[in-house]
Amino acid sequence: MPYLTVVHRTVYRYRNPVSFGPHRLMVRPRDSHDLRLRSTRLSIQPEPAGIRWVYDVFGNSIAIARFDRATRSDRLVFESELDLVHYVDALPEYPIEDYARTYPFAYAMEEAPDLGRSIERHYPDPEREVDRWAKGFVRIDAPTETVDMLVWMTRAIKTTFRYEAREEEGTQAPVETLRLGSGTCRDFALLMMEAVRALGLAARFVTGYIYSPNAGGAGHVGGGATHAWMQCYVPGAGWISFDPTNGIVGNRDLIRVATVRDPRQAMPLVGTWMGNAEDYLGIEVDVRVTPALTDAAREAAGGAS
Repeated sequence: MPYLTVVHRTVYRYRNPVSFGPHRLMVRPRDSHDLRLRSTRLSIQPEPAGIRWVYDVFGNSIAIARFDRATRSDRLVFESELDLVHYVDALPEYPIEDYARTYPFAYAMEEAPDLGRSIERHYPDPEREVDRWAKGFVRIDAPTETVDMLVWMTRAIKTTFRYEAREEEGTQAPVETLRLGSGTCRDFALLMMEAVRALGLAARFVTGYIYSPNAGGAGHVGGGATHAWMQCYVPGAGWISFDPTNGIVGNRDLIRVATVRDPRQAMPLVGTWMGNAEDYLGIEVDVRVTPALTDAAREAAGGAS
């Protein structure tokens, strides 16, 4: 049950002072059975005229910052700090419904309608390359255990694909990732999502952060920025997390901020600005996930003289 602090800082720089339109932030997780927020802080400079919190269509918490037209600056800074407790799901076996223990299976009638869009393929696969790759994880000599199949796929991406950081927004098409054999955490999550959907299972995209306890040594890939992975819905177990970038099954070291149907719906920060195109100098993003004091230690520290 690690106590963690997440500091996510984004800085936009401009050659000359510019003005700003609304900005939409996806940086705050919702309390749940595996994550408890102890405190949050959101700092924006220059100070916005107001911040409005809403839930999106998936129930994710979204902040919308609005700026006065007269506000101008050559720098725009967003800093989010989360102090949270992360309950790790490290079960060696998931309580799967008997009918879903082996693949293939059909979702129950009461669940299928709500899972529909998460089962649909979202990206072209004209030569059925993703299909063939996904079906390679289905055994032909014996029954295929559902979770084993998903674990094999996760580990295959981890061991046979090359991770390459990319600053540009967006994701590669799954077919392109498959052909290149390389990509970012977003690309790997999307490839596995589409592969799982090719097998008729429901999948969704997750954006958040990763805690790397061995950051000074052989830590996880994807630290220092937002991280991405995917979840598959397995009856009885519910939505299980799979991080193909690091070969993680379950939520160990994965701090979920939001879940969406498609990566394009999971932008941590998006907004507009008004000025000359050549004024834009670039963006800097820094994410740090570090251990925090336990509740007892915080109380002791607060009571110390």
